[in-house]
Amino acid sequence: MNVIDAITNSIGMVPQTIILDRHIDPYHNRTVITFVGPPASVLQAAFQAVSTASKLIDMEQHDGVHPRIGATDVVPFVPLSGSSMETCIRIAAELGKQVGDKLNIPVYLYGQAANNITRSNLAKLRTGEYEGLRKSISVDPERHPDYGPKHLSSSGATAIGARTPLIAFNINLSTNDILIAKKIAKAIRQSSGGLDGVQSIGIIVDELAQVSNNITNYAITPVVVVVDAIEREATKYGVKIYDSEIVGLIPQEAMQETERWYLPENFELSNCILENCIAAHLQK
Repeated sequence: MNVIDAITNSIGMVPQTIILDRHIDPYHNRTVITFVGPPASVLQAAFQAVSTASKLIDMEQHDGVHPRIGATDVVPFVPLSGSSMETCIRIAAELGKQVGDKLNIPVYLYGQAANNITRSNLAKLRTGEYEGLRKSISVDPERHPDYGPKHLSSSGATAIGARTPLIAFNINLSTNDILIAKKIAKAIRQSSGGLDGVQSIGIIVDELAQVSNNITNYAITPVVVVVDAIEREATKYGVKIYDSEIVGLIPQEAMQETERWYLPENFELSNCILENCIAAHLQK
């Protein structure tokens, strides 16, 4: 927790930066910190976070069920009110250059900030994870970074990009059979011919099989469509949905038919709404 606090504090110390949410997941061995502010402040805060994480997290000692390539696995810039995608693309490139030049960390630009269309997909960038990238980054031209050295230190690499709001939504199944979760994930993800804008993997979390999802375009594929698809696939294997979780924050307009999301009892859904968190901090 001291490591996570240090990273969080490095963000909070930057003027005009507001930390909205911190999601700590010991099973994924992963923390998601959401913060907002003017472009210059957000850029500075992101750099401080990457710098702090690089000093405190040793990837040689790190493991987790979620794919990752470095101490700071990914830094996405998302345009909110008063900002634009063009601004996010610009500051993603600026941060990438700073991290590469000043911290000597390999950086891959992804999403709408990608210089190469083959790197727009974050899941592809994570192929092989830290361990695989460590072996290939210096010898495979396709794995050479956009900024920084062609080798990994113990802090690994970082993906930096610009994108629209994404929903990280995980569903736990009433089984510990990871093969079932993997089969369901393959059936529903876009890359395997499933749902548009859905990235999905099957993992084990707290002794339950989990279908871990990123919904990259909730306007095309709402959360409830993902839930229904997983439920249909699960019945083929004689299992049910146990419950679900939201990682980080979600936009208000994505809140459709939430009663069908299998969220735990007494879960305060309003606390996960992006607009609510911003409004609450502005009233302080």
